[in-house]
Amino acid sequence: MGMFDALDISGSALSAERLRMDVTSENLANAQTTRGANGQPYRRKEVVLQEMGGNSSFGATLAGVMGGAGSGETPGGVQVAGIVEDQSQGQLVYDPSHPDANAQGYVRMPNVESVTEMTDLITESRSYEANVTAMQTAKSMYTKTLDLLR
Repeated sequence: MGMFDALDISGSALSAERLRMDVTSENLANAQTTRGANGQPYRRKEVVLQEMGGNSSFGATLAGVMGGAGSGETPGGVQVAGIVEDQSQGQLVYDPSHPDANAQGYVRMPNVESVTEMTDLITESRSYEANVTAMQTAKSMYTKTLDLLR
């Protein structure tokens, strides 16, 4: 494992968590959007993450980094594999005065649950904070190492 790999790994996680927070914010902003550009209700989006730097198992990577018999690959952090739309249907709400109501007076709402989105936002925020702390710790260790060399 290289000297600055910890910063690279945390940096990739910060970018990924930032995108997750942006997508969650978009979901919350469109929680009441019943008609998008395609004429359908807004569909909840989710970010799919994947590891960078190989397909080895955690145990093999750990053994390789620790100098044991393993894959020898250095961990590479995380990257965004894509953003997907949740295909579940939103609930039907009776509102005959709504412009998007069907003949029976029901409106198909987006499949966004505000409580779920807020919970996701808290989780993403805490993950972001944890990666900032990891970067600060690595930076502190590098600084102390340089101080020892003086």
